[in-house]
Amino acid sequence: MTQARMTPKCSVFIATSLDGYIARDDGSIDWLEQANASVPPGEDCGYRQFMSSVDTLVMGRNTFDLVLTFDAWPYGDTPVVVMTHRRVTPPGHVPPSVSFSSATPSELVESLGANGARHVYVDGGRTIQSFLAAGLIDEMTITVIPILLGSGRTLFGALERDVRLAHLSTTAYDFGFVQSRYRVLKSA
Repeated sequence: MTQARMTPKCSVFIATSLDGYIARDDGSIDWLEQANASVPPGEDCGYRQFMSSVDTLVMGRNTFDLVLTFDAWPYGDTPVVVMTHRRVTPPGHVPPSVSFSSATPSELVESLGANGARHVYVDGGRTIQSFLAAGLIDEMTITVIPILLGSGRTLFGALERDVRLAHLSTTAYDFGFVQSRYRVLKSA
């Protein structure tokens, strides 16, 4: 008897400016780093709890390149799959838990599910957009930072069709962040 494959849950956990940008035009997130300085010590807006439920992280190449500029690798030994069509030779400090894939989002999710993944964290603007277009995102947690950037890289970009959402919760933090969770309603 063969065991049925499970499709892993795919979630987004990301911050945007009030006008919907996740980075400046050049990819910089300096505005987010400055905003994080207002967060009280010990507060992480639910990130640790979210990460404790995640067994795989999928990000795009631009996000990976940005993460490489951080002081330390932030994901411990959580498996990270970087979606890219470019050849990659990762720097020596990248842990062995990082792999690279040129698969489509659907192919990647199927493969991750076949290998036991249950909860996938999807990060990076283009990657989130491609997973959303493929109907693979199940839940989104979006934290709005009280700043207007005026231009930059948008979280969602142009959509081929409406994406209906069910509101799950909203938390307004005293330091100005507003975090909302949504379930993505799948088309019939």
